[in-house]
Amino acid sequence: MHSDTAALYDYRKVVNRPLSTAKHEWDVTLPRNTTRAEPGLRGLTESDRSGPLFVRSLEKAMQVLSAFHHADSPLSLSEIAEQAGVDRSTAQRMVHTLRAMGYIGRAADGHGFVPGIRLLDHTLDYLRLDPLVRRATPILQELRKEVRERVDLSLFDDLRVVYAVRLQSKRQTFYTTLVGHSVPSFCSSGGWAILSRLPNDRVRDILDRSDRRPFTPHTVTEIPEILEKIAETSANGYALTLNQILLGEIAAGFPVLDASGDPVGAIHVAGSLAEWTPEDFVNRNIPLALEAARAISQY
Repeated sequence: MHSDTAALYDYRKVVNRPLSTAKHEWDVTLPRNTTRAEPGLRGLTESDRSGPLFVRSLEKAMQVLSAFHHADSPLSLSEIAEQAGVDRSTAQRMVHTLRAMGYIGRAADGHGFVPGIRLLDHTLDYLRLDPLVRRATPILQELRKEVRERVDLSLFDDLRVVYAVRLQSKRQTFYTTLVGHSVPSFCSSGGWAILSRLPNDRVRDILDRSDRRPFTPHTVTEIPEILEKIAETSANGYALTLNQILLGEIAAGFPVLDASGDPVGAIHVAGSLAEWTPEDFVNRNIPLALEAARAISQY
């Protein structure tokens, strides 16, 4: 049997396998990787905040935890207050409470604060309980064996896609293999794949609200060009990007759909233009990844 055909057969076996028999593979995969768009709290309106069930003190606590999203070193109390948009007294009380609960800790040298180890419990809870992650992980493992390149699952979050599963290639560095990294929807293969399955007015709204700053000299930032790429993606059934997020990277994105046919995420295959021509990359990897995306989607 040709290796591509065998791989497609494997996806069907994996997706229909009882969870108990697939659990080992899922457990050992916990994810990884790359550049970020805009993490943090969702934009809230005064209407959101004025609801009788809205707890403003909890909002402030989450703002304090979100202060670390763009930090590259421990933060002082004043820096936390500034990043969280609260006064220093509020930040002090929140940090004290969150430290007592294990969600914020002291830096190893005693200078500044860092996220606490308890946050990892919530990451694990999300990954092990999310049905899409559970369903996709063993299928992506099979895909990774076949393509021998980086394979990812990203989840759609409006202006960005967030990586939930990352099966790295031989070239990935530590920082870029961490789960939770995100890339903008407007210029990523996964983003184009997802946008290609959304109504036109929703796509335009997302593009209008995106900052569309370039990652490389080749990043497509003008809305008419982006819409053209999304139309190509819709016609082909997959997105193909070259040098959009990283120079020298070629990536393909494939929409993952829920039972209603709405896009909830995407799978990606990424390689190096130093090793692949676009034609060879498409011919070798697209059929395998398309079948994997179909196996993951809930038709």
